[in-house]
Amino acid sequence: MSTTWQRRATSSPRTTEAAKIVLVFVTAVGGGLLSHWTMPGSRSLWPVVVLSAVGAAALIRRRRHPLPVLALTTLCAVTEGTMGYLMTPLLFSPLLTAQYTTNLRVNRVTAWSTAVAAAAATIVSVVGHSELHSGWIIGVVNPAAWILLSAALGSYVRVRRDYAAARTEHAAREREEEARHRVVQERMRIARELHDVVAHHLALANAQAGTAAHLARTDPEQAYAILDKLSGTTAAALRELKSTVGLLRQDSDADTDDGLAPAPGLEQLPHLVAACATAGLEVSVAVEGEPQPLPPGLDLTAYRIVQEALTNVTKHAVTRTARVRLGYTPRLLTVTVANGTAPAARPADRPGPGHGFGLLGMRERALAAGGTFHAGPLPDGGFDVTCTLPLDGSLPPDTHDESTAS
Repeated sequence: MSTTWQRRATSSPRTTEAAKIVLVFVTAVGGGLLSHWTMPGSRSLWPVVVLSAVGAAALIRRRRHPLPVLALTTLCAVTEGTMGYLMTPLLFSPLLTAQYTTNLRVNRVTAWSTAVAAAAATIVSVVGHSELHSGWIIGVVNPAAWILLSAALGSYVRVRRDYAAARTEHAAREREEEARHRVVQERMRIARELHDVVAHHLALANAQAGTAAHLARTDPEQAYAILDKLSGTTAAALRELKSTVGLLRQDSDADTDDGLAPAPGLEQLPHLVAACATAGLEVSVAVEGEPQPLPPGLDLTAYRIVQEALTNVTKHAVTRTARVRLGYTPRLLTVTVANGTAPAARPADRPGPGHGFGLLGMRERALAAGGTFHAGPLPDGGFDVTCTLPLDGSLPPDTHDESTAS
């Protein structure tokens, strides 16, 4: 069917249905004429016209009441066979149409039971005619075969439709699951960003306030200097928080950089070290190998891991020193943040398994970038955070995930 006819059929369903009914009626009458001309003996054509009209008119209700319509069209076909007409598929085309619709709309057992019953009824209606004894294939086998073939076609179309509906439903569920997965991943990413921004600056602000309170009596000038830097720390926290929330409030991805500060990277490591120094934490940075320009996402990942590791040192470590090492190779960037424990110092308040989201966020960032992550205590009582990030987007074959929950 061409596209033009398909559009017409869709736009005028009643006209299309009427045309189908008229076509079935004309086909059935044509089958009666063929029998009238070929079969011996004198047979009136009017019974065929009446029975064909009744069967064709019943097809109007075939979708809502398939079984009653099938029974009526079968009765018309059996009557025609009993009257001695040649049972061709043209003559009982209303029965074939009703049988197709029945197999399309009712359950399999019922559909095939009705098909066998209709085929048996047509066979019984013609076996008594002596003129068909020599042509039993045409007069007996042919009607039953056409009825079963119509039933098989209806069942096949039903299976195809069910399969297409199942595939559509499965695809819809997959799209739903994918959308839900993306929402969860985006929510986790936002949670990591907010945690890194808020936790780092608040930890520094808390350390600066504690140091200033400690020095307020013994060294007021230095306490005032630390308080001046405290306002800078809180202002930086507000700027980053405003930038992150502002990005989330945008209606679309267009112009996402307007009014927003660029994402931080390792080039801002000196500012991070200076901020830690105001909180009383001395950080030494060592770079090994030839530094390479990093993609923005990888640069942000490395910076956030260093930032969170230093935040943990500020909150949990006893000693006020930390070491940051950046190791560059042609394919890997290794980031290590460690702090030692001074002799006779009390054990550090390390985050244990399941406590806090700092280590979890660092691990998620490293693994999302295709790298590895390891965090654990050192032999001297300190704590070590090490992650390996691939510079080319993939890890070498001998590199494996060493992430732990320490």
